[in-house]
Amino acid sequence: MKKKWCKMKWVGLLFLCCLSASLQFCIVSSTSSPQPLLTNQGHQESATSRTLKQELGDPPEVHCSRERSRAAWKIIQEYLMPFVEKERYQIPKTCKLHPSNDLYRDQEEHRSLVELNDWQCGYCKKRFYDEKFLDKHFDNRHYNLLNVSHSWCLANVCGALHCDLAMDSVPHKKTKCNPAAAARNKHLCEGLADSCFPVSNGPSASRLHEFFLRQFCDAHTCTGGRKPFSRGRRKKRSSISYLVISILTMLLLLLFYSYIYMYTRGVKRGTQELKRVPQSGRKKKPI
Repeated sequence: MKKKWCKMKWVGLLFLCCLSASLQFCIVSSTSSPQPLLTNQGHQESATSRTLKQELGDPPEVHCSRERSRAAWKIIQEYLMPFVEKERYQIPKTCKLHPSNDLYRDQEEHRSLVELNDWQCGYCKKRFYDEKFLDKHFDNRHYNLLNVSHSWCLANVCGALHCDLAMDSVPHKKTKCNPAAAARNKHLCEGLADSCFPVSNGPSASRLHEFFLRQFCDAHTCTGGRKPFSRGRRKKRSSISYLVISILTMLLLLLFYSYIYMYTRGVKRGTQELKRVPQSGRKKKPI
């Protein structure tokens, strides 16, 4: 009996040990089960991103300053295009200043300032509180929309268009002029005038050719001649005209309300005098 009891005791102990081991295995497997799921999910995400990269291709190495290209485009819009529109002239696509030749033009047209410190991407509608983050978003997410093969960097003509002067909002001390750089920029500027406004294209092109030389090219000299943008700026003119119109509108409104005030005051005074006259001239009834 004692031997049987001992055997049953050992069997029970072994059973308890097996049961506890199985319970521990279940607990460990249940607690560690989310980890493989996460790794599988991460593997799926990485596989998806790799597939997307394979479809879109790696980001192209674009050696083009977006900031300087943006400055060049701003100069074109403010100092050149108003005169081109006035002449009703169509810039040829062979001209490097044509919008279709700007590498960043499509992306720039899909950026908007919703309100202060709120920039929005026109492709995916994401918003950013700083413009530089939107630029990084374009470089990382929408790089496939850059027409690298048929477009070129507008920043390459910054020397001809005086981008440094337009981008420098804080005046600095005058630096020494470099004759070689001035000659190089003038040559580039004259080449733009010849390709964008060929004299053989008619009177409008001839006038714009002369205007472009005076507006941009003549300032590329170390002799202290003409200043850049000597023929005017659209933004300054529009702001002045807007200011004049606003002042005239305010004066007209002030005169109008003054007239209304004086007129209503005169009408009230006249009615009060009419009321007083009958009362003073009324005869007393006999008793």
